[in-house]
Amino acid sequence: MGVRRARVRVRRVYDPPEPGADGVRVLVDRLWPRGLAKAVAAVDEWPKAVTPSGELRKWFHGGGGSAEEFRSRYEAELAEPGAVQELERLRALAGAGPVTLLTAVKDPATSHAAILADLLSG
Repeated sequence: MGVRRARVRVRRVYDPPEPGADGVRVLVDRLWPRGLAKAVAAVDEWPKAVTPSGELRKWFHGGGGSAEEFRSRYEAELAEPGAVQELERLRALAGAGPVTLLTAVKDPATSHAAILADLLSG
């Protein structure tokens, strides 16, 4: 029997939950999404240790650099002790069943959530 591959997907937090597919719903934004009630979001976890820092977000959204540089800086933040511990816990969750990373960004496939999904799946 082979090793079970982690099942991690990325979705917008504003999209309706998919109970049969979402598994554990994890918000990976530092700030709560505007205009979204907590009951509607159906978020199970909100591990702020794995979200990009405020400084990194401001740098990137202020036109500070490329997506590659953002990824490099974000991965450096994820190498900090608190983030490493949280990443391991999320990997364990993903190994046990589906995990959906939720973000408010308009294009989740090119966001920090996709970077995080890559790290959790790999």
